[in-house]
Amino acid sequence: MYKHSLAVLAVAATLAGCSTIENPVDYVTFRDEPLVKQVDHGMTQEQVRTLGGPPSSQVEHSLSGSTCNNYVLNVDGHEQPYYVNFDVNGRVDSKGFMTCAQYHENRRRL
Repeated sequence: MYKHSLAVLAVAATLAGCSTIENPVDYVTFRDEPLVKQVDHGMTQEQVRTLGGPPSSQVEHSLSGSTCNNYVLNVDGHEQPYYVNFDVNGRVDSKGFMTCAQYHENRRRL
């Protein structure tokens, strides 16, 4: 029993320190939003702007040459940050339920 409790505690501590885990409730709430539902890896910035409109802010990451767009999704008054990151060729390479700053901080830690 002791080993089981220790294993559960270790997993919980690992998950608590890892901010890359996204809340599944966010996906369920916002799954029909165009940015979540229709944006795929490899899409261009223009295609993403057509689907999601202009971002709330855009961040240029000088070290990697990437660009990251911050959006704020809103469904029934519930707001959620969402980012779409583009590689040096202007193509989507990642997206998710966090801000660009959180995304880049998580990548820096890896």
